[in-house]
Amino acid sequence: MTAQPASPQHALVRRIIIDLAAMTAIGVFLAIIGPFGSIAAPLTERLVTWIGFAWLGYACYRPMQSVATWGERTLALPRWGVLAAAVLVGTVPMTAAVLAINSKPFGSIGWPGLDVAMGTYLSVLVIGGAVTVLFNLVQGPPRAPAPAMTQPAAPMPPQPAPDPISAPATPPPNPLLDQLPAELGSDIVALEMEDHYVRVHTALGSALVLMRLRDAMVLVTGIEGMQVHRSWWVARGAVEDVLRDGRNVRLKLARGIEAPVARAKIADLKDARWI
Repeated sequence: MTAQPASPQHALVRRIIIDLAAMTAIGVFLAIIGPFGSIAAPLTERLVTWIGFAWLGYACYRPMQSVATWGERTLALPRWGVLAAAVLVGTVPMTAAVLAINSKPFGSIGWPGLDVAMGTYLSVLVIGGAVTVLFNLVQGPPRAPAPAMTQPAAPMPPQPAPDPISAPATPPPNPLLDQLPAELGSDIVALEMEDHYVRVHTALGSALVLMRLRDAMVLVTGIEGMQVHRSWWVARGAVEDVLRDGRNVRLKLARGIEAPVARAKIADLKDARWI
């Protein structure tokens, strides 16, 4: 009997159980070595304290993984840079929790001095950052969810093979369009170079794609257009107006986008009857 694939909810519960088991092991390790002066406390007290802090840290830092993934996929930002910034932010509530738990008596929690707060923050940051890096190195970035598998249907009577002439042709993959979010569509208005990225402008919005402009232009050869500037390619059908300011020329495109025209390209645009 074939095992059924786990549902997304079961996969999430399984991941949390595995992560908490790992955090428990980390808490036990920290309790044994007793960092930051905690070695003076009895072992039982250290185990309760460090395992509790490990679980609390998981609640504060685990969401940072999702933040880094969102920044990497949606904003095209470097994953480790976003993760570092997110950990700095996630250390704030963790530090507040540590200060509150360590306050004695518990009923008279007061704001500690700045030196105590900063010292606690740095101590929490060292441990939280190290555990976060360890988790990311071991687990890696989360993969895109796999398509759901369905139960095989009952066998059907053989059907006549479709006419190969009438079968729709599968469009070839396009590395440029494949990286665009589905909500932006495929009606490309312009390509704009931004450092090592290309900002793809469509009729519905724009997104950054990790690609050189010259490579991106090869992938839009099916659209009538022209490179009007060293950092701009424009689709002819998107040009709504020509703006002039002295010798400077700009093309007004859909969605209010304005593309500069290099002076060396003006003659080419005139020959093509763009302007």
